[in-house]
Amino acid sequence: MKKETVFQRYEFKYLMTRSQQVQLLSAAGARLRPDAYSHSSIRNLYLDTPDFRLIRRSLEKPVYKEKLRLRSYGRAEGGVPVFMELKKKYRSIVYKRRLTLPHDRALDCLAGNCLWPETQIGREIGYSMRFYPDLEPRVFLSYERDSWLAPESGLRITFDDAIRFRREDLTLDSDPWGTALLGPDRMLMELKAPGAIPLWMVHLLTELGLYKTSFSKYGTAYQILLEQEWKGVKRYA
Repeated sequence: MKKETVFQRYEFKYLMTRSQQVQLLSAAGARLRPDAYSHSSIRNLYLDTPDFRLIRRSLEKPVYKEKLRLRSYGRAEGGVPVFMELKKKYRSIVYKRRLTLPHDRALDCLAGNCLWPETQIGREIGYSMRFYPDLEPRVFLSYERDSWLAPESGLRITFDDAIRFRREDLTLDSDPWGTALLGPDRMLMELKAPGAIPLWMVHLLTELGLYKTSFSKYGTAYQILLEQEWKGVKRYA
């Protein structure tokens, strides 16, 4: 199984409460409909170097940055399809290359036991794996996602809830336990658009007092890990 997908779009993020989510969906009304995959349980393994070079660079907010992750929708076992993703961001535009592989084949490729497929995306992923030293899964990150679509504009809206991460048990076939990134009443909304955000959505965001944020799930997890490490060193110093 070798399926490839390329995404190119603008992505805007907003932290919000459950009440704001209910108000937004109610006000949007018939402009939105549930996406084809309206709900999904997403698991990610973020790849990085031992000194977290990729996420440290990303947090510096450079003009260009990239991330590598292995993703599954629900529990991944054996030959279940998973997605190896190379996500790049240049200025405000997100470019995502996605390669679909059986779970066991993807793990073999990550371990260096087999080559990535001889395709454009396979070669790009293989190059990144060779370019960064000792690249391997460093953080597990999961969340529950509800997805909506505005058909007229192509706008896609996702709400990510129960966002958790951990450094142990770095597999996609285990339960999604870990440290919470947000409080129990908070979630992350992402607007994903091929161009400008529709004017009606801009008005809704203004009415609800929602403003763009640079929130990064993996970046926030890394910062929490640094805080935990610092507190541990301080405690035992």
